[in-house]
Amino acid sequence: MTTETETRPTVDEQLQERMINTIRTLSIDMVQKANSGHPGAPLDAAPMAYTIFMRFLRFNPANPDWPNRDRFILSAGHASALLYSMLYLTGYDLSLEDLKQFRQWGSKTPGHPEYRLTPGVETSTGPLGQGFGNGVGMAIAEAYLASYFNRPGYSVMDHYIYCLCSDGDLQEGVTAEDASLAGHLKLGKLIYLYDSNKVQLSGPSTKTFTEDVLARFRAYDWHTQRVEDGNDVEAIARAIEEAQSAKDKPSIIEVRTVIGYASPEANTFKVHGEALGEEGVRATKIALGMPPDTTFDVAEDVLAAFRGSVPRGKQLENDWNDLFRRYRGEYPQLGKDWDQAKSWKLTDGWEKNLPSWEPDPSGVATREAGGKAMNIIAENAFNFMGGDADLAPSTKNNLIGFGDFEPGNYGGRNIHFGVREHAMGSITNGITLNGFIRTFGATFFNFSDYQRPAVRLAAIMEIPNIFLYTHDSVLLGEDGPTHQPVSQLMSLRAMPNIVVVRPADANEAVDAWKWIMTHWELPVALVLTRQKVPVLDRSRATGDLSKGAYILEDAPSGSPDIILMGSGSEVALCVGARAELEKQGIEARVISFPSWELFEQQAPEYRESVLPAGVTARVSVEAGATLGWCRWIGNNGVAVGVDRFGASAPAKEIAQHLGLTVDNVVRQCLKVLGK
Repeated sequence: MTTETETRPTVDEQLQERMINTIRTLSIDMVQKANSGHPGAPLDAAPMAYTIFMRFLRFNPANPDWPNRDRFILSAGHASALLYSMLYLTGYDLSLEDLKQFRQWGSKTPGHPEYRLTPGVETSTGPLGQGFGNGVGMAIAEAYLASYFNRPGYSVMDHYIYCLCSDGDLQEGVTAEDASLAGHLKLGKLIYLYDSNKVQLSGPSTKTFTEDVLARFRAYDWHTQRVEDGNDVEAIARAIEEAQSAKDKPSIIEVRTVIGYASPEANTFKVHGEALGEEGVRATKIALGMPPDTTFDVAEDVLAAFRGSVPRGKQLENDWNDLFRRYRGEYPQLGKDWDQAKSWKLTDGWEKNLPSWEPDPSGVATREAGGKAMNIIAENAFNFMGGDADLAPSTKNNLIGFGDFEPGNYGGRNIHFGVREHAMGSITNGITLNGFIRTFGATFFNFSDYQRPAVRLAAIMEIPNIFLYTHDSVLLGEDGPTHQPVSQLMSLRAMPNIVVVRPADANEAVDAWKWIMTHWELPVALVLTRQKVPVLDRSRATGDLSKGAYILEDAPSGSPDIILMGSGSEVALCVGARAELEKQGIEARVISFPSWELFEQQAPEYRESVLPAGVTARVSVEAGATLGWCRWIGNNGVAVGVDRFGASAPAKEIAQHLGLTVDNVVRQCLKVLGK
């Protein structure tokens, strides 16, 4: 792939310097007007941003979603003013007025870059290290899709991922996980520029960070370079060209810079996260040779030079569209596959092949049922791929017969993340952000804590990443409290913009996958059992998992004395308790409650039909923290759960000690009923 540098007009050194300084002054004006933000990094990193956008990046400002665009990630998201300046100057749908509303309510220029909110922002960044991992995921997606789609003479999927990262990014542990895997996978389309200014929020980075960064990355099998002068555009450009030539290694370029360049506070930690003040802004502009007494000033010739990106980007996409039209004519089935992947739809009738089970008290682990469903999905969706944190034999997520994604076989669909849960989260976010692939990452539910920052960002971005968790409760057994989740389920339910699903049995597990693959508005946490759970009789059910909660078994009269509700393996306890209560002349309704979020989306009439307000005797049963169940059981209800850490013992013994038994559920029901 060419870098297209030959199609870009040359700019004389004086105009180039003014263009770079315009990036700087717009950035500090934004921060000053808001009296909030981070001026230091934009002042030092402007030459890097200029070089990437104006010399190398293939993009079309009029269509930020052009599939074969190069991606630019600002992992150092605190430098958002730098990115907004670049997006405005190069012609994205961002106005000068938008820049003036930096960090204000409802603006398109929030304090840290937000995906979907600002045209040209590829991912939400700010929590350091996350953008770094997103880039690795985008490179995996590019490599897989190139392997699947590209044909001789038709490189329809062929782009680079550029990332600007900071000292802080590289100190976060997640970047070590990401970098190790990226080097192992030989992802040559990754080019990262490291803003090495040696200053952080609270002081010089040498207080905590004296390692040889490039030596570390060489050990990860990255291609490494150093540019000694961060203002030397030609040296930065040469380094990027050399990085592009390293086809079988990701690249990192350390660029030595001066934080807060040209400002009175240059090379001090004060300039990291504080506005310069009016006098400081004026002094900085004077030092840069820019008009000192105007704000948000962009000279006509400077703007015209930047806006050359608009026709150039249009031409780049038009050329690609012409190529793709010829490709579609020669490979019509691949063209249809492309369209299907872009819409995240599966082939018609795919769900007919999904497995199902007859009622069976001996049961099936929901992880087993989920694994079977995943393999049927894989047969019907070439763009379904993912992996696990070295746990596939336990999490049952292996896509059998679809190969491993690895050097020499980027067409494999099983990604081995190793014991890198946090990286797995940030990387699968990046794969999802590519826009073609439904992806998953699997681990034990307890270790969701290791990837929580990535889960949170998926929820903020509202992207349909699939977080697959097994070994879902204290009923894991002998591995003990270090491996037994208790608070995780409720903590994920507390997170906005994520759908948490905990199926009751094998058939609900399959229904969960059916729902997941036909919905792509939000991320999903799918929580499954290690142990076998009874396959329940749903012949009398009046709904299914897609409703979030439904009546599994009702009172014979239709007017229950008490309502039992639960999720996952504990629904079977509710069914058992209902049968025992019936012997005592007590009519009970059993509600399977796999997803609070889906139930909340239903019409009030449906929710009332399942949980009638007139029935206040309610008991919830779930092998996890009881916090929050009061919403559904009310003030008169009882929540049977686990508000302590677990123990190392056989699952049945744990259940007895912690009250996860039919007998205890019956006792609690009688207590609620005053009997």
